[in-house]
Amino acid sequence: MARIAGVDIPDNKRGIISLTYIFGIGRSKAAQILEQANVDINKKVSEWSDDESNAIRTIISEGIKVEGVLKSEIQLNIKRLMDIGSYRGLRHRKGLPVRGQKTKNNARTRKGKRKTVANKKKATK
Repeated sequence: MARIAGVDIPDNKRGIISLTYIFGIGRSKAAQILEQANVDINKKVSEWSDDESNAIRTIISEGIKVEGVLKSEIQLNIKRLMDIGSYRGLRHRKGLPVRGQKTKNNARTRKGKRKTVANKKKATK
């Protein structure tokens, strides 16, 4: 397995797919990186030479925020929104959807498991 940016990327997959295992790199960014490093997009990671893998490592380390640095920056951005009291920050604080989704029926991923509220029983005569 090749190790890039502290992540083991699979050898048996194409380069463009393997690079997406790194947090912060998607398909389009992976294609840009491989193009800069002059590596064929369809070439498997096991077929990369040492020079090609080193070129990819340097491109990622110098120009792109990935993994821990990116995660901490995202957390700081969310904390900033919460501190200034913006609407998005309040939604983050309450654990509700941030991007305008309805919450009457869905939003279970953000809200968590259902908390059933029992109805009041009718008085019997």
